Amino acid sequence: MSLAGRGVLVTRPAAMAAALAERIERAGGRALVFPAIEIEALPRPAVLDRLEAFALAVFISPTAVERALAALGEAATWPRTVRVAAVGEGTRRALERAGFADVVAPREGADSEALLATPELERFAGRRVLILRGAGGRELLAAGLAARGCEVELAELYRRVKPSADAGALLTAWDEGRVDAVTLFSREALDNLAERVGEARLRATPLFVSHERIAAHARRRGLQPIVAGPGDDRLVERLVAYFHERA
Repeated sequence: MSLAGRGVLVTRPAAMAAALAERIERAGGRALVFPAIEIEALPRPAVLDRLEAFALAVFISPTAVERALAALGEAATWPRTVRVAAVGEGTRRALERAGFADVVAPREGADSEALLATPELERFAGRRVLILRGAGGRELLAAGLAARGCEVELAELYRRVKPSADAGALLTAWDEGRVDAVTLFSREALDNLAERVGEARLRATPLFVSHERIAAHARRRGLQPIVAGPGDDRLVERLVAYFHERA
């Protein structure tokens, strides 16, 4: 079973697309990279100068890990007393690649709800917690921690912006039948892509999303998404299975 030359659109920001594109190519597919969203760094949050004041630092995304470490600088040493947590597998792996061990993370799921349900998080009730995220993120995690008596602060490290890349080559590939599937990882990316390529193309192409929230947003737009679940491995497995069933 493989993707057998199927063209799969990867819509992640350019700096984050390589790993998924490589997995698609290894599975026999053709990865077409077109960022439907870009990441713009925000000024360094002052709270990073007093990390030792917190018992736990929660990273919302792999981008939050990347931007936080970049803001701290190579010479910085992470306080040994501050545990780290991740909302899902991708963020946990990013932390582990950066040298963090014993990361608090959900075993299933990849969102605030899953992390809040993690039993180990109960140890931090009533303590100070820092959430590292992008601008305008969901407030559920902060509210859930505050309800447990935590003193919560936010460090917003980046924001998502519309892509600036020209879509001409992508539109040509689509109209020539070389786009067999689309992968999407946020509601903003879906909206941006629809604006660039038109909803008619999205309705005619299998749309694979990483979370039910994105799927619900897609349905409200009249689309029929397939929820592949979190993680690149699951996504590629779902793509392979989908096209195998239709071979």
